Amino acid sequence: MAKLLWSEQFSVGIEVIDQQHRKILEYINQLDDIHSGTHSNREIGRLIDALIDHTIYHFNFEEKIQEEVGYPYINAHRRLHVQFAKRLTGFQARFAEGEDITGELESFLTSWLLDHLKHDDTDYVELAKEHLQAHPDLQKENKGIFARLFG
Repeated sequence: MAKLLWSEQFSVGIEVIDQQHRKILEYINQLDDIHSGTHSNREIGRLIDALIDHTIYHFNFEEKIQEEVGYPYINAHRRLHVQFAKRLTGFQARFAEGEDITGELESFLTSWLLDHLKHDDTDYVELAKEHLQAHPDLQKENKGIFARLFG
């Protein structure tokens, strides 16, 4: 599979979230390297674990933003996260049982990431930006997650 390159079309306009998305993209590209090379199961397992840890961290971060801005579809978005995390842990379990899942996982993650960037994040990111514009004191007074996003 061809490597994914970060493009501004993937940007959601919030640097910390873009950085998290870039990191997921890097993990996907590392899966491509592993799939086409010779690596130990230990190395592959570490990469899969790191990818899952980072993705769960990213999901938790998104949900905190959504809570803070009062995103009306947070429960549906959380369900997507839970379903996705189950798929990832399923891949992890299959790998632990000795199955070569790197190609399938890479393909799954590539498809998911592109869809996630184009659809899942668009609504709440715009709400987060609008919330900050309507409440500039959040940034000035270093309050909540907005200080980490825009401060």
